[in-house]
Amino acid sequence: MGLSETSGPRDTQALLSAMQTMELRRRDYHVERTLLNQEQLEELGHWGSAPPTRQWRSWFQCSYARARALLFQYLPVLAWLPRYPVRDWLLGDLLSGLSVAIMQLPQGLAYALLAGLPPVFGLYSSFYPVFIYFLFGTSRHISVGTFAIMSVMVGSVTESLAPDEDFLQTPNTTVNEAARDAARVQLASTLSVLVGLFQVGLGLVHFGFVVTYLSEPLVRGYTTAASVQVFVSQLKYVFGLQLSSRSGPLSLIYTVLEVCWKLPQSVVGTVVTAAVAGVVLVVVKLLNDKLQRHLPLPLPGELLTLIGATGISYGVGLKHRFGVDVVGSIPAGLVPPVPPSPELFAKLVGNAFAIAVVGFAIAISLGKIFALRHGYRVDSNQELVALGLSNLIGGIFQCFPISCSMSRSLVQESTGGNTQVAGAVSSLFILAIIVKLGELFQDLPKAVLAATIIVNLKGMLMQFKDICSLWKANRVDLLIWLVTFVATILLNLDLGLAVALAFSLLLVVVRTQLPNYSVLGQVPDTDVYRDVAEYSEAREVPGVKIFRSSVTMYFANAELYSDALKQRCGVDVDHLISRKKKLLRKQELKLKQLQKQQSQKQAASSRGTSFSISVNTGLGDTDINNVEDSKVKQASTEDKLDGTVASDPEGAKAPDVSTLKALGLPQPDFHSLILDLSALSFVDTVCLKTLKNIFRDFREIEVEVYMAACHTPVVAQLEVGHFFDASITKQHLFATVHDAVVFALQHPRSGSIGPALATRL
Repeated sequence: MGLSETSGPRDTQALLSAMQTMELRRRDYHVERTLLNQEQLEELGHWGSAPPTRQWRSWFQCSYARARALLFQYLPVLAWLPRYPVRDWLLGDLLSGLSVAIMQLPQGLAYALLAGLPPVFGLYSSFYPVFIYFLFGTSRHISVGTFAIMSVMVGSVTESLAPDEDFLQTPNTTVNEAARDAARVQLASTLSVLVGLFQVGLGLVHFGFVVTYLSEPLVRGYTTAASVQVFVSQLKYVFGLQLSSRSGPLSLIYTVLEVCWKLPQSVVGTVVTAAVAGVVLVVVKLLNDKLQRHLPLPLPGELLTLIGATGISYGVGLKHRFGVDVVGSIPAGLVPPVPPSPELFAKLVGNAFAIAVVGFAIAISLGKIFALRHGYRVDSNQELVALGLSNLIGGIFQCFPISCSMSRSLVQESTGGNTQVAGAVSSLFILAIIVKLGELFQDLPKAVLAATIIVNLKGMLMQFKDICSLWKANRVDLLIWLVTFVATILLNLDLGLAVALAFSLLLVVVRTQLPNYSVLGQVPDTDVYRDVAEYSEAREVPGVKIFRSSVTMYFANAELYSDALKQRCGVDVDHLISRKKKLLRKQELKLKQLQKQQSQKQAASSRGTSFSISVNTGLGDTDINNVEDSKVKQASTEDKLDGTVASDPEGAKAPDVSTLKALGLPQPDFHSLILDLSALSFVDTVCLKTLKNIFRDFREIEVEVYMAACHTPVVAQLEVGHFFDASITKQHLFATVHDAVVFALQHPRSGSIGPALATRL
């Protein structure tokens, strides 16, 4: 006991002394190495261009291993199903599949109405695509099937290409619903096939990265606007109104105005039915939230509401007594496959591409969220193929385009779903309903389905909170959100997405044209250089200017880079060069005038000498002396002129009259300029020309230019672009900014302060 008490303080003291020693070593730690320009770095590191990878050669190789890998890649079920742990996961997948199917039934019926189709086609779209995704999908937790956003996009297409006005019966001006529904089903199924073709094609060419251009603010703003579209489209079922079919820009505004205009014509029974159903659904959802910890499964509020509403409608006779519109005939059994109509492809191709991209964006974003949460990988290209095959095969069996639902996916995860088996179980349950139980819902009021859709929009409508959060976090993202929302509301879903995507990409270009340009200074006692405007202790190195841009330089911002550089250096480079050229031109003119005067005087002297000899041969000594005096004066004038334009006979170098100092022009307060190119990620021809012009202009005002911190791919692109020549070599390019600073101080163009300061650095 005593030993431990005495050893404790000693150990503590030894530990403290060791920590103090390490701290002192950290303070004294320094690095000594030679300066490295690009040539020396390449020689030291044995740099060589990476050998080209000809991956395309492997595409044409055939072997058992490659065939097996391709089979597992495009049919993932063969990879994970043989290793499926039945004892651990089967019960959870069965319960999860049953829970999802209970939600899938009312949502399928409701979202079919949203797409402008008879409700039974929502059940078809909840069976075929789900089972196909079970075979080809890679996400274990997303619930594929009908989705509100996809349904409203399909509904905008079907209602615009097959409006009610095209199916009016002449005698009583009523709509021929059978013909209208047949035409819309043909449009929706053909659209699904076309969407599937787009998705499969993009997946096979590994175009899954296209979704990266849909930023999160864009997607959230778009889905929020789409939820408003969904809400407005259901008002006619809530109030029991007959509205005109509209599509295109401002159609939402016109629909809202028409609903307000026709509100006095509302069917009271329909309004009461929708209100009661909505209250019941909200209460059940609140109970599920409160009792979530105590319930093994959430209460199936939607299914219970549908069953109760169908029973009440059948028993009370809501359709005949109160004029409440009901679902109507639901045929039992599956429909045979129907080929798509190729003549409709030209009309649907634009909408099909938009739906394909939006559906994939929603699915892959949810899939990646669950994959990160549970520790597995989702293949974006295979997800494109899986969704494409689901839509392609589903379209042949008269389904409309599908994606995945966030609410059902959350239920599938929370109820114990582990794999795609849960989706297969839910699709089989839907199949049983289609074959045997579907006809029982013929008396279901459409107002109940509308209430179901509106209540389920709560999550997406809550995204309006993004405005406050983005205002605090990033106002540029807020601008993207608002533009996407407004464009989608005013221009409809297809044009709104195009405008939002174009605006988002344009904003990226604009942000590269408005970077942060900075002059760097050295943080005391370090080799770290930071913006002198942001770091008060950072000091510019005397005689050296260090300039950095926060973004890469390319054709869209190269001129801005050059202008900002000249502005931040504190020297009007262009004006100084212009004045220098004017003074040099004046010198040249003076020199030419002096040369002209010299030649004239030489000619005159030669004529005067010959005249004196020929005419005054008889003169006396006095006249001869006068002639000789004129020769002496001429010779002295010539010597004076030669002294100003010629070199000394002994080879002494005459002063350079083209320097700024000799011309009487102000000199820059720095002799070296260093361009920090660490942000440069690629090089185009405009960038090359701009860099060469910077070297030329600053050398005109007697400032040497260096570059620093270039990445190796950028150096290779500079070489390919023939940037390096006799005047600009790799010796002007340094590994770090500090290397360039020390070299510039050791080799100043003027003054002697440089080497001494370089020694201190």
